[in-house]
Amino acid sequence: MNTTHSTEYRRGLYCVIGCYLIWGFFPLYWLPLVGQPISAGQLMAHRIVWASLLAIGAVACSPSARTQLVQAVKSRQTLTAFAICSTLLATNWLLYLAAITQRQVLQASLGYFIAPLASIFCGRLFLREALRPLQIGAILLAIVGVVWLSAWGGQMPWIALGIGVSWSIYGLLRKLAPLPALPGFTLETLMLLPFVLLYLGWHYWHGSLVFTQLPPLPLAIVIGSGAATMIPLLLFAAAAQRIRLTTIGILQYLSPSLQFLLGLTAFHEPFSRMQFAGYLWVWAGVALFVWGARKKQQAT
Repeated sequence: MNTTHSTEYRRGLYCVIGCYLIWGFFPLYWLPLVGQPISAGQLMAHRIVWASLLAIGAVACSPSARTQLVQAVKSRQTLTAFAICSTLLATNWLLYLAAITQRQVLQASLGYFIAPLASIFCGRLFLREALRPLQIGAILLAIVGVVWLSAWGGQMPWIALGIGVSWSIYGLLRKLAPLPALPGFTLETLMLLPFVLLYLGWHYWHGSLVFTQLPPLPLAIVIGSGAATMIPLLLFAAAAQRIRLTTIGILQYLSPSLQFLLGLTAFHEPFSRMQFAGYLWVWAGVALFVWGARKKQQAT
């Protein structure tokens, strides 16, 4: 490995670790909003508004991103794919924010533990991608974990399933409709913008818009949600250009691991032994998945 390649690899590694650390500690960013009168729906709408404004500004400063965005808008197939992507992204954000505001961070973390395994299943289901034995074993272990949590853990983990499935299908469609991170994210948020503006306008008309009623810190968090969304996305895009996707795939479990710890400590969520047993099944599936990915990386 030459010096230039080594430097680029280190930069990519720093970027992906920074990205996953931000996503892992993201519940702390939203913590001051817990107990505030703003709903997850209004919070998601504001996140889309502020993120789209920031994305437009970033695209305006990048000639290549502008060109890619214009070309994407001219393609009916791309627009259709990104319309579905934007819907899935909004669903994922809404479920995640609902989990945070309802102190269900453990379920959010479970969703992101499941998501990569659900992505493998979607690849098999929709793209007919071959599954290796270790991948099949990982999926089966995760299914056992979800069934265990449903039967003996107290409740069906609907939020976790919604987060995991929406994120995995979103990833599948983004793979089929390739567009770099910045123009792709800009297109997604712009497609959602008219709907969330109508939603916020409806709340304003009925006197239920709480944005201006928030204290200074929660208000700043809502306004800053666009930057908090964009920064890890750009770090991830920079990392993907410099290091193997297998490495990114292995490191991705840093985020839900941190979220899990925050759910127990910062959010003080109850966690029974039966829930722990269910999570152990999922973690066993994750470990099998990571081991398989590591073996594949070493083989190449």
